[in-house]
Amino acid sequence: MKRLLLAFALLLPTIAMAGSLQPLTAADVPALLQPPAHGVRIIALWALDCAYCEPNLEALATLQRAHPHEIELLTLTTDSIGQREAIEARLRSMQMDRYPARAYAEASPEQINFLLDPDWGGETPRVLVIRADGTRLGISGALTPAQLQKLR
Repeated sequence: MKRLLLAFALLLPTIAMAGSLQPLTAADVPALLQPPAHGVRIIALWALDCAYCEPNLEALATLQRAHPHEIELLTLTTDSIGQREAIEARLRSMQMDRYPARAYAEASPEQINFLLDPDWGGETPRVLVIRADGTRLGISGALTPAQLQKLR
Protein backbone atom coordinates (compact mmCIF):
# COMPACT_ATOMS: atom_id res chain seq x y z
CA MET A 1 0.00 0.00 0.00
CA LYS A 2 2.84 2.37 0.85
CA ARG A 3 4.42 1.72 -2.58
CA LEU A 4 1.14 2.50 -4.29
CA LEU A 5 0.84 5.78 -2.41
CA LEU A 6 4.45 6.65 -3.20
CA ALA A 7 3.94 5.92 -6.90
CA PHE A 8 0.80 8.07 -6.94
CA ALA A 9 2.62 10.90 -5.14
CA LEU A 10 5.42 10.79 -7.70
CA LEU A 11 2.99 10.81 -10.62
CA LEU A 12 0.81 13.62 -9.25
CA PRO A 13 2.96 16.49 -10.65
CA THR A 14 2.94 14.87 -14.08
CA ILE A 15 -0.82 14.37 -13.99
CA ALA A 16 -1.38 17.93 -12.82
CA MET A 17 0.87 19.35 -15.57
CA ALA A 18 -0.73 17.35 -18.39
CA GLY A 19 -3.71 19.63 -18.72
CA SER A 20 -2.21 22.94 -17.63
CA LEU A 21 -1.03 25.55 -20.09
CA GLN A 22 2.69 26.31 -19.78
CA PRO A 23 4.69 29.16 -21.34
CA LEU A 24 7.23 28.41 -24.08
CA THR A 25 10.31 30.59 -24.37
CA ALA A 26 13.17 30.38 -26.84
CA ALA A 27 15.28 28.75 -24.12
CA ASP A 28 12.71 25.93 -23.79
CA VAL A 29 12.73 24.95 -27.47
CA PRO A 30 15.88 22.74 -27.53
CA ALA A 31 14.48 20.47 -24.79
CA LEU A 32 11.14 20.27 -26.60
CA LEU A 33 12.89 19.15 -29.79
CA GLN A 34 14.90 16.39 -28.12
CA PRO A 35 13.97 12.96 -29.52
CA PRO A 36 11.74 10.88 -27.26
CA ALA A 37 13.11 7.68 -25.71
CA HIS A 38 10.85 5.63 -27.99
CA GLY A 39 8.08 6.20 -30.52
CA VAL A 40 7.33 9.74 -31.67
CA ARG A 41 6.60 13.12 -30.18
CA ILE A 42 4.01 15.07 -32.13
CA ILE A 43 3.94 18.81 -31.57
CA ALA A 44 0.65 20.17 -32.88
CA LEU A 45 1.01 23.88 -33.58
CA TRP A 46 -2.24 25.80 -33.70
CA ALA A 47 -3.73 29.27 -33.21
CA LEU A 48 -6.97 30.67 -31.85
CA ASP A 49 -7.86 32.17 -35.25
CA CYS A 50 -7.03 29.03 -37.28
CA ALA A 51 -9.99 27.43 -39.07
CA TYR A 52 -8.26 24.10 -39.79
CA CYS A 53 -6.57 23.66 -36.43
CA GLU A 54 -9.46 22.10 -34.54
CA PRO A 55 -9.99 19.19 -36.98
CA ASN A 56 -6.22 18.59 -37.02
CA LEU A 57 -6.06 18.49 -33.23
CA GLU A 58 -9.03 16.13 -33.06
CA ALA A 59 -7.43 13.79 -35.63
CA LEU A 60 -4.11 13.83 -33.78
CA ALA A 61 -5.82 13.09 -30.47
CA THR A 62 -7.64 10.15 -32.05
CA LEU A 63 -4.34 8.85 -33.44
CA GLN A 64 -2.61 9.24 -30.07
CA ARG A 65 -5.42 7.44 -28.20
CA ALA A 66 -5.11 4.55 -30.69
CA HIS A 67 -1.34 4.35 -30.05
CA PRO A 68 -0.80 5.67 -26.51
CA HIS A 69 2.53 3.92 -25.98
CA GLU A 70 3.98 5.02 -29.32
CA ILE A 71 2.82 8.63 -29.59
CA GLU A 72 3.41 11.54 -27.23
CA LEU A 73 1.14 14.46 -28.21
CA LEU A 74 1.75 18.03 -27.17
CA THR A 75 -0.23 21.08 -28.27
CA LEU A 76 1.52 24.39 -28.86
CA THR A 77 -0.40 27.53 -29.66
CA THR A 78 1.38 30.32 -31.46
CA ASP A 79 -0.77 32.75 -29.48
CA SER A 80 0.67 34.60 -26.51
CA ILE A 81 0.47 33.10 -23.04
CA GLY A 82 -1.16 36.45 -22.21
CA GLN A 83 -4.31 35.00 -23.80
CA ARG A 84 -4.29 32.14 -21.27
CA GLU A 85 -8.03 32.23 -20.52
CA ALA A 86 -9.07 32.09 -24.18
CA ILE A 87 -6.51 29.38 -24.96
CA GLU A 88 -7.54 27.21 -22.02
CA ALA A 89 -11.22 27.66 -22.87
CA ARG A 90 -10.59 26.58 -26.47
CA LEU A 91 -8.55 23.55 -25.36
CA ARG A 92 -11.42 22.53 -23.05
CA SER A 93 -14.02 22.99 -25.77
CA MET A 94 -11.96 20.81 -28.14
CA GLN A 95 -11.39 18.28 -25.33
CA MET A 96 -7.65 18.78 -25.78
CA ASP A 97 -7.05 19.94 -22.21
CA ARG A 98 -5.83 16.47 -21.16
CA TYR A 99 -2.67 16.87 -23.27
CA PRO A 100 0.38 18.91 -22.33
CA ALA A 101 -0.09 22.40 -23.75
CA ARG A 102 2.28 25.29 -24.32
CA ALA A 103 1.83 28.88 -25.52
CA TYR A 104 4.39 31.37 -26.79
CA ALA A 105 5.87 33.57 -24.09
CA GLU A 106 8.26 35.74 -26.10
CA ALA A 107 7.92 39.21 -27.57
CA SER A 108 9.25 37.84 -30.88
CA PRO A 109 7.21 34.79 -31.94
CA GLU A 110 9.18 34.61 -35.19
CA GLN A 111 12.25 33.61 -33.19
CA ILE A 112 10.42 30.65 -31.64
CA ASN A 113 9.04 29.71 -35.07
CA PHE A 114 12.56 29.62 -36.49
CA LEU A 115 13.95 27.66 -33.55
CA LEU A 116 11.18 25.08 -33.84
CA ASP A 117 11.65 24.63 -37.58
CA PRO A 118 13.79 26.92 -39.78
CA ASP A 119 11.76 25.83 -42.84
CA TRP A 120 8.45 26.89 -41.29
CA GLY A 121 6.86 30.20 -42.27
CA GLY A 122 4.56 30.41 -39.24
CA GLU A 123 1.37 29.13 -40.90
CA THR A 124 -1.04 27.01 -38.87
CA PRO A 125 -1.93 24.30 -38.48
CA ARG A 126 1.55 22.80 -38.42
CA VAL A 127 2.64 19.41 -37.13
CA LEU A 128 6.18 18.60 -36.09
CA VAL A 129 7.00 14.93 -35.68
CA ILE A 130 10.15 14.04 -33.78
CA ARG A 131 11.10 10.37 -33.88
CA ALA A 132 13.22 8.48 -31.36
CA ASP A 133 15.94 8.08 -34.01
CA GLY A 134 16.20 11.90 -34.25
CA THR A 135 14.54 12.31 -37.63
CA ARG A 136 11.92 15.03 -37.99
CA LEU A 137 8.98 15.73 -40.23
CA GLY A 138 7.02 18.96 -40.60
CA ILE A 139 3.59 19.19 -42.23
CA SER A 140 1.57 22.37 -42.72
CA GLY A 141 -2.14 22.52 -43.41
CA ALA A 142 -5.05 20.18 -42.87
CA LEU A 143 -3.87 16.61 -42.40
CA THR A 144 -5.06 13.95 -44.81
CA PRO A 145 -5.71 10.35 -43.66
CA ALA A 146 -2.57 9.24 -45.55
CA GLN A 147 -0.45 11.87 -43.76
CA LEU A 148 -1.86 10.81 -40.40
CA GLN A 149 -0.78 7.22 -40.98
CA LYS A 150 2.78 8.36 -41.74
CA LEU A 151 3.07 10.17 -38.41
CA ARG A 152 3.53 6.98 -36.36
